[in-house]
Amino acid sequence: MTATSHPVDISILVPVMNEAGNVRPLIDEICSVFAGRRFEIIYIDDASNDATADELAAALIVVPQLRVLRHAHRAGQSAAIRSGLLQASGDLIGVLDGDGQNVPADFPALEAAMIAASKDGRMVMAAGIRQLRDDSPMRLVASRAAKRVRASLLADTHPDSGCGIKILPRALFLQLPFFNHMHRFMPSLVRRNGGIVLGVPVAHRPRIAGTSKYRILDRLLVGISDVLGVMWLLRRAPIQGEIEEIIAAGRAPKRVSGKKASGKTQPAKGNAR
Repeated sequence: MTATSHPVDISILVPVMNEAGNVRPLIDEICSVFAGRRFEIIYIDDASNDATADELAAALIVVPQLRVLRHAHRAGQSAAIRSGLLQASGDLIGVLDGDGQNVPADFPALEAAMIAASKDGRMVMAAGIRQLRDDSPMRLVASRAAKRVRASLLADTHPDSGCGIKILPRALFLQLPFFNHMHRFMPSLVRRNGGIVLGVPVAHRPRIAGTSKYRILDRLLVGISDVLGVMWLLRRAPIQGEIEEIIAAGRAPKRVSGKKASGKTQPAKGNAR
């Protein structure tokens, strides 16, 4: 049940850890983008020890679409997203980072691209491709290196798997295998389950508060084991193709089965802001 006790079309998940100063501006932007629609915003506080919890508590009083979950112990970004997903009410799930570098105004383009490609029961994730990234040179170098590794070992054709903003059906998201750091491999995991990954150009901007949690050496060391684990998952992906329900004559089927789709990332038309 949502904070407003009404059904919602889309749930926006925002994982945060020590993001004081970024909370309310991002909430207001999300509310502006989805004004007039049935939506909920679910912030997942991963045991912050700054003023993040206080800012979220203050926002709860005045933003009826807001819900707040809090981890008692720090569990990581993937676990935070998973916590929000399991509590989400919307059939569609939007995700973006809580540091404010993703731009909520890109959600309509992502949603439109996803809907346009979701034909004949296809399951589609529309994922951002950051244009003119506002990151440090070292982080950009590390990102390019990770991209080459994913492309060579995981056949990941998505140009920007590290981009935090994306939108996909809740049903598809729930089918993906969960593990720590899985949010960095969403394109590969979606294709593993027969889904389509659609790349959409999105904007990127600097932080207005706080500091990055990105640590290049830590990410590199952990990333090696993550890639090996994802390789294992991809090799053992289920192969089931189409599913057809057999029904009695004159009885309508309860659900329409999906089709197994191509596993390549497809570019969407349009330009970033």
